[in-house]
Amino acid sequence: MLLELRAENYAVIDHAVAAFGPGLNLLTGETGAGKSILVDALALLMGDKASSDVVRHGAEKAVVSCVFESTPGAEAALEANGIDSEGREIILRREIYANGKGRVFINNQPATVTVLRQLAPELALVHAQSETLGAFDQAQQRGLLDRFGAISTENVASLFEKWRGIKERLANLERDEQDRLRMVDLWSFQRKEIESVAPVNGEDETLETERRVLSNAEKLYTAAMSAHEFLYEGGASAETALRAALKQLEELARYDPQFQDAMQQITSARATVQDVSATVRGYAEGIQASPDRLAEIEDRLAALDRLKRKYGPTLEDVIAHSEEVSAKLNEVENHDEIVKSLRGELKAAEEEYRKAAQALTDARMDAGKRLEKLAELHINDLAMKVRFAVSVTRNEDPSHWAAHGWDIVEYRIATNVGEPLKPLDEIASGGELSRVLLALKVSVEEGANKMQKKKTQVPRTLVFDEIDIGIGGRAAEAVGQKLKALSRAQQVLCVTHLPQIAAFADQHFLIEKKEHAGRTKTSVRLLEDPERVEEVARMVSGAKLTEASLKHAEQMVKASR
Repeated sequence: MLLELRAENYAVIDHAVAAFGPGLNLLTGETGAGKSILVDALALLMGDKASSDVVRHGAEKAVVSCVFESTPGAEAALEANGIDSEGREIILRREIYANGKGRVFINNQPATVTVLRQLAPELALVHAQSETLGAFDQAQQRGLLDRFGAISTENVASLFEKWRGIKERLANLERDEQDRLRMVDLWSFQRKEIESVAPVNGEDETLETERRVLSNAEKLYTAAMSAHEFLYEGGASAETALRAALKQLEELARYDPQFQDAMQQITSARATVQDVSATVRGYAEGIQASPDRLAEIEDRLAALDRLKRKYGPTLEDVIAHSEEVSAKLNEVENHDEIVKSLRGELKAAEEEYRKAAQALTDARMDAGKRLEKLAELHINDLAMKVRFAVSVTRNEDPSHWAAHGWDIVEYRIATNVGEPLKPLDEIASGGELSRVLLALKVSVEEGANKMQKKKTQVPRTLVFDEIDIGIGGRAAEAVGQKLKALSRAQQVLCVTHLPQIAAFADQHFLIEKKEHAGRTKTSVRLLEDPERVEEVARMVSGAKLTEASLKHAEQMVKASR
């Protein structure tokens, strides 16, 4: 529900605020006062195209804003666009600058006109006087029919997603297969090249160490034997010095026990020196300057380096690449079996979808017959004499399949005797369009309530601009009654010139245009009961109120209740 609408420096409006309520909200006022301007302002907040022409003369920018009660669908749209919610309300604001630029804010966060358009179906349907039913597109016509017949599309949507998922998997596999077939030779070569070398993870580091040893065999032998001599063999070796020191410590320990620990330490040091000496001597004896082995290692390391340059910086990466191309080659080998299985699944999914979509078509055709009869009655109650039809055409081509089925739903109308039925958007009169839409909405709500055996609150505000063009008398009263009936299920805003309609208002707003300080300003004012009667009387008799017009207006207001 629309809670509040504000406009600042918008057209002839300096500053205006309207707080709307549930039910039927009617806007009246003198011709040219700016009633339609408010509807246009709301249309901007629903994502309509903006123009700098709406900026009040002398102002830098025009600002329009509104507050709606939130809905689950609106909350989902906000979340999808990364906009934080503000509890149970949604605040929309749009700024239009005189230089042609503009800004959009949702819940005081920067947004885009695209997001406004995404929110619009959840918040309001605005039918401005200058519009055709072009905005009342095929999707909305289909949605109205489904609501009228309490038709659910959940099963079809589920089967569509299943079919589409299998179809995409199969298409991807077949498309990838063409690429894979071109790559088979490359993958086969890569696997053969890696397998011919048969690398072992970490062997390059081991071979590199062995190569360094073989390349420096003489230096290493000399160093190892020299270390052995210094530690053990030479006359001045560490072992000889430690042995002599140990004899002296033994002599000291005979007289003073405190040197026992020192003797143990020297004994341990001699054992360490002997172990190290034996290790380096053994290492020296094991060194063999083998040119053949060195050449073999050089060749092996070169082969491993080639693999690492092509397939990864480490042997681990090379081995992983080999496993990857092997898996791809195995997949190519099993391709026919996988494709065959998916094609079988796709055929079964197609059959399931066709059955569900056909059942949906049958339900829509049945609902369409009932809707066209009821809608035609309601339309003809509104000073029109028309023929109305609901066309449900199925398109079984898979390219037309969707989550809502394969049906094309179109409302057709003939406004004059002898004329063929035409799509709604080919009707010329804006007033006729508004009345047709009103009749359709009333028909749908009646049908939906009947099917569901309860009234369902629709989270949307309906806005009609000058729905009463070209009617009067009993037809005008019929329009008022239908607006009232429609407003029991959802909020309705309507601009009207007729007292027969104004009398049905739950909230009656007067749009006034006045001159102040040499400028024309438009204001919006909610009328209380005495003022309501006076406004209805003005609409009956003109600017000059009479006792008769006041009594007539009072009776009209009472009768509407």
